Amino acid sequence: MSNEGKEIAGDERLVPTVCSSHCGGACLLKVHVKDGVIRQIETDDGEEPQLRGCLRGRAYRQRVYDPDRVLYPMKRVGAKGEGKFERVSWDEALDRVAGEVKRVRDTYGPASIVLAPMPGDHSTFSHGCVERLLAMAGGYTAVWGITSFQAGIMASLATYGMWYTDNTRDDLVNSRLIILWGWNPADTISGTNSCWYMAQARERGTRIVSVDPRYTDTAVALADQWIPIRPGTDSAMLIAMAYVMITEKLHDQRFLDTYTVGFDRFRDYVLGEEDGVPKTPTWAEDITGVSSDVIEQLAREYATIKPAALIAGIAPGRTAYGEQFHRAACTLAAMTGNIGIHGGDAAGRSWESIVVGGFPFPEMLMPGLEPLPNPVEAEFPGRGWGPAYDAVLGTQPRIHWVKLADAILKGKAGGYHADYKLLYVAHSNYINQFPNSNKIRKALESLEFIVTEEQLMTPTARYADIILPVCTFMERNSNTVGHGSAFVGSHNKVIEPLGESKSMFDISVALAERMGITGFVDKTAKELLQEQAARFGVPDYAKFKEEAIYRYPLPEPYVAFKAQIDDPDNNPFFTASGKIEIYSQQWADENNPEFPPVPKYIETWESRNDPMSEKYPLQLITTHFKRRTQSQFDNLPWLRELQRQAILMNPEDARARSVKDGDLVRVFNDRGAVVIPVEVTERIMPGVIDMPQGAWYAPDKRGVDRGGCANTLTNDEYSPSGAFAYNTALVEVEKIETTG
Repeated sequence: MSNEGKEIAGDERLVPTVCSSHCGGACLLKVHVKDGVIRQIETDDGEEPQLRGCLRGRAYRQRVYDPDRVLYPMKRVGAKGEGKFERVSWDEALDRVAGEVKRVRDTYGPASIVLAPMPGDHSTFSHGCVERLLAMAGGYTAVWGITSFQAGIMASLATYGMWYTDNTRDDLVNSRLIILWGWNPADTISGTNSCWYMAQARERGTRIVSVDPRYTDTAVALADQWIPIRPGTDSAMLIAMAYVMITEKLHDQRFLDTYTVGFDRFRDYVLGEEDGVPKTPTWAEDITGVSSDVIEQLAREYATIKPAALIAGIAPGRTAYGEQFHRAACTLAAMTGNIGIHGGDAAGRSWESIVVGGFPFPEMLMPGLEPLPNPVEAEFPGRGWGPAYDAVLGTQPRIHWVKLADAILKGKAGGYHADYKLLYVAHSNYINQFPNSNKIRKALESLEFIVTEEQLMTPTARYADIILPVCTFMERNSNTVGHGSAFVGSHNKVIEPLGESKSMFDISVALAERMGITGFVDKTAKELLQEQAARFGVPDYAKFKEEAIYRYPLPEPYVAFKAQIDDPDNNPFFTASGKIEIYSQQWADENNPEFPPVPKYIETWESRNDPMSEKYPLQLITTHFKRRTQSQFDNLPWLRELQRQAILMNPEDARARSVKDGDLVRVFNDRGAVVIPVEVTERIMPGVIDMPQGAWYAPDKRGVDRGGCANTLTNDEYSPSGAFAYNTALVEVEKIETTG
């Protein structure tokens, strides 16, 4: 049954829960419930620091009661993608899924079954259930690649040997300079209270600089300076800043000598001793579009204002060779001595599935649902760099996410491990959120069987043979961890699941029973959650459920690598050398010029200098929208009133195409076309357009997307580190002429 909550008026109850929609925040919501129905949602109004929800969390009532909710098991009765389904019983749906898994496994082998999972509305039950199920059923082909920040994780592993790299957000008040490099928490949250702490820092006199192709809402509200930069060129600017620090002797040589290895190799590259090209601010100006004077100024500020936090956002790493941006950012953090101190930042990237916002929470995996060895991978060795790299890079015969459609279409004939026949989609809007949606559509149409666990009739769900309805976090109990702050939260069950929807855990348990799998789990969901809370260090589980929040009693903000800096002899870094590795021997052993051992600038494919730019002269970026979380919340009326789905275009580019604000335009390249309105604004630099990601893919009969889905245009290639290149694509824009 649902959480009893607190009676506030008659039969109305107030139930606390923690919002966690994969949005970068984990905020306290206070849900008013009457007669089993959510009537109103408020947020934290208690003592500071409050964990206040954003507009998405406060609009969650519309999400729960969305007319597009899938409330019953559904069977496809029309063509794939047509969206024609009929309701079936759970018995029929489970029998069909279990039977198809067995049939495909026995006919083609377990490698022909592909699992495509995502966290959905993020909780500790979001990971492990289906993976465990399919492993126990004989195995499956897994995908690899962390869509949000693969480049940042790889750079953090290469530099620090691990991914616990962030300070908690409350430490920003100790900074005297904050550089927001491709970071827009006003929209993405990226740690509950990120903007609130920066506002406090600014009140104390902290200087804030935003480096971004767009003049974001964060920059408008908080920044003293906006530096527009061409997409995919961020590492060039960082390296030119290093040139200024080195030549003007502004870098912290004592820190480098004490805590790092390989700086001399990086210095040789920066000064041009390696390749004859000094990486001066003038060199970078032509690449980045940022004037040499601005580069020099920011370099001097970052080197001399202490402490300073360079927050390396996700967006610049979501480009071709995005790992170079993150490695360069980490290197500059070391050059300025801002690692392991209050008010500084290691400029790395934390793996949000395990470490959200930097605090090293205990293991996120649910006890009793830990991953089991996948029989399909048993004969394949790891990379040899250790389990951390294997977890991030994956082992053979895994398929990178962006190559999944290619693998489905080509199979063994294309050099892949198997011919893929069955796709199990778990909490993922695959066709919408991965590059080259048109190719993915063809792949989905070619499969023998698709099952998806889903809450809504998404573009991906329309291609499924069976849809298993999943309840929202307000209809189940689970745990989550704080984003940006040191707390854990309880997803308290606010109402009973609508229709016949079930939790991810209950679906996997039911399928295991249908498939004759014994020993899938030996505890109830309640027992698992209570045990996990104990592992998190929650001292009073009843109070935790009552308040929905447990805050760790820290005497000061958490600082990543503080122990390594304060006492290096007893606390080495997690690399092979025990130090911060500006030069990575592991990467050097790859002997790949596109995977260099020191941070370098490598020009992206589909850059403004690519021959393709003659046909498609505009660089496309696909940013995160204030009213959406990935593709979640896209169709909520309250949030649609806030922002329309439109491309942002600079007036200079609009004039050249006779386009005016509000015009309907066609955005296109060789991969597809999107019809969408245009917003003409000075808040984006010339030569760049922004099509916010997450809008639902809706191709017409000619294959032209009418929903505004950015991935209709993005490239299904990835960097040597596995980085996703969502922000590396060339397009053209033309006005659609109307008559009448």
